[in-house]
Formats: sequence, structure tokens, C-alpha cells
Amino acid sequence: MDITIHTTALPHSDADASLAFYRDTLGFEVRSDVGQGRMRWITVGPAGQPGTSILLAPPAADPGVTEEERRTITEMMAKGTYGWILLATPDLDGVFEQLKARDAEVVQEPTEQPYGIRDCAVRDPAGNLVRFQELR
Repeated sequence: MDITIHTTALPHSDADASLAFYRDTLGFEVRSDVGQGRMRWITVGPAGQPGTSILLAPPAADPGVTEEERRTITEMMAKGTYGWILLATPDLDGVFEQLKARDAEVVQEPTEQPYGIRDCAVRDPAGNLVRFQELR
């Protein structure tokens, strides 16, 4: 099988704040921006990697989600326990310093993990955990 990861989705609670984080803080390209207000879908991705994207989407837009599920999603997002993504870089320290300089909410400074990787973590404006693993 020839399979690639094309797009993954993360929820947003404020489209403009999420757009600013992924575009201005992480330096991602904006690939599309459709809808308006709370019903806005934004696709971003790393420069030079047009085949890989993140869809920033309203979390409860699916008509199959009940009001109770919407409340649960909103609560989990507020606690930072709903969405997360793992990114990778060969320059973890450089990326971390840029994230701090751009006022990203730091969750974990670069750390050597007991399971053999070195990583750090920040939160995006919706509370999603964004982890960065050092490529070795």
C-alpha cells in the first residue's frame, strides 16, 4: 500500500487566535481559509511540505454531535485535554527559543525523556498540546 498522511485536524475555539499561532508563531503557510465566525475552517502546513496539512476546525460543527457532547468537548478544550499533535525538528533548542520569544504558552521545556527521545511542549490558543520531538 502507498499511503501518506495528508491532513490531520485540531479543534479551534477562536479561529483568528489559532491562525495567528500556526501562521505567525510556528511559521506555517495558510493553505485555505473558509467559512466565517465560529464556523471557520483553516488549513495550514509547514513551508515546503505541500502534501501535509493541519485542518483547524470548529470542534462541534458535526451535526451528529449532541449538545452534551459539545459541552464535554468545550470543557476538555478549556483544560487542554482534547486535541494534540506531535511535530518534529532537528533543532529542538532553536525552535523552543523561538516559541518562547513569540510568547507561546510553554508546557514543558526541552527534556530528555526516559524512553529515548528529547522533546518539549507548548499549547495553542485552543488548549491543544503541541509537542516537538528532536530528530536524531
